[in-house]
Amino acid sequence: MLGPVLLAAARSDSIRRAVSATPLTRPVVDRFVAGERLDESLAVVRALLDRGMEVTLNHLGEDVTDPSEALRTRDAYLALAEALGKQQLGARVEVSVKLSAFGQALPGGDDLAYDHVLPVVEAAAEAGTTVTLDMEDHTTVDSTLAILRRLRSRFPQTGAVLQSYLFRTEDDCRALAGEGSRVRLVKGAYKEPGSVAFQDRHEVDRAYVRCLGILLAGQGYPMIGSHDPRMVALTEELVRRYGRKPGSYEFQMLNGIREGEQRRLVADGHRMRVYVPYGTDWYGYFMRRLAERPANLAFFLRSLATRG
Repeated sequence: MLGPVLLAAARSDSIRRAVSATPLTRPVVDRFVAGERLDESLAVVRALLDRGMEVTLNHLGEDVTDPSEALRTRDAYLALAEALGKQQLGARVEVSVKLSAFGQALPGGDDLAYDHVLPVVEAAAEAGTTVTLDMEDHTTVDSTLAILRRLRSRFPQTGAVLQSYLFRTEDDCRALAGEGSRVRLVKGAYKEPGSVAFQDRHEVDRAYVRCLGILLAGQGYPMIGSHDPRMVALTEELVRRYGRKPGSYEFQMLNGIREGEQRRLVADGHRMRVYVPYGTDWYGYFMRRLAERPANLAFFLRSLATRG
């Protein structure tokens, strides 16, 4: 019952105003979200770069139902790419996009999302950086991977995200483990039915381990998206086993979570990239994350207890 309540809250202007005005809200948002404006986010980016991190920036927004909103998303990312180019940040800062923010769910969504995201990928390449397609719920996987194939035909550095809790993901890992492919592996945060996804967290963990082995043994560039100490330790072991050189893989974590571990990984010679969201849609983003998987609420609250 909690999920529908949170989704309703995400659409409520009155609840948004109440939550936004609550003194306890701002510290939570500020910890995970880099700000509402691009200049605010770039200040956070520079602080992370100074600590030896690399960054992927995500302009908040998803589930667009209005074509004009999809255009605004495109334009926001074009502004981001332009700023990265002007400030010569492309070598260490990449871009993450959600295709649902580019019109993927609208009529003709595959072509529409491709047409909107293509200029962003082009602009990112001109700025010396790359784009990764975030993965959303299971109904979007085929569409997202189809758009990925179209983009990679011209921009082979374009990356994608795979979620280990989906039954299909081991096969997707094998298909994307080839030379030049960039894959961020995560466990998955959406509430998915038992017909398509593992429900038990131990099964999800085991699937993550299997997928991790496929990607690290392959010829692509694995991006290990996990805050789980066991998965981080296993990755370090597999990197040694497969003779992976620094720069042939990377760790990724969310902004504001396990910062001590992020610093340790950098100190040990690993590439560590921080996922940094920004934009005015922080309220909807936060509430939808909780609605997709209410257990995320406990995760965020626990993360407030320690920044390490």
